[in-house]
Amino acid sequence: DVLGKYHPHGDSACYEAMVLMAQPFSYRYPLVDGQGNWGAPDDPKSFAAMRYTESRLSKYSELLLSELGQGTADWVPNFDGTLQEPKMLPARLPNILLNGTTGIAVGMATDIPPHNLREVAQAAIALIDQPKTTLDQLLDIVQGPDYPTEAEIIT
Repeated sequence: DVLGKYHPHGDSACYEAMVLMAQPFSYRYPLVDGQGNWGAPDDPKSFAAMRYTESRLSKYSELLLSELGQGTADWVPNFDGTLQEPKMLPARLPNILLNGTTGIAVGMATDIPPHNLREVAQAAIALIDQPKTTLDQLLDIVQGPDYPTEAEIIT
């Protein structure tokens, strides 16, 4: 559905993005629940061809999108004007902090690490309750990145 309705740029870019969203070692909170070979932590590009995999939205994605039909987003025409799509997706929590991101744009690079859902939720509540919460107070709540690899730090 995504390829035909919302992303007219070919299937390889769309499929590779979906693979990343299904890999529990790539996203702290995977957005896609995948069945089949979606790669391995030591070789993330070893995923199977599209015809050998199945997917659906993860429970986490369903929660993020649960308010979409409640007037929380403005709608705009898709690329060919045949359908409407949300201009921006609503989210109960800032997903960019939860899953992080890496990217390059116009000579600048960014690398935001993923963070713990409970800590980010507590920080959001603190900001709602006390809008003048300082950065130091937020850093007491969100103590650091929370990577998806289930790694242990050994000293």
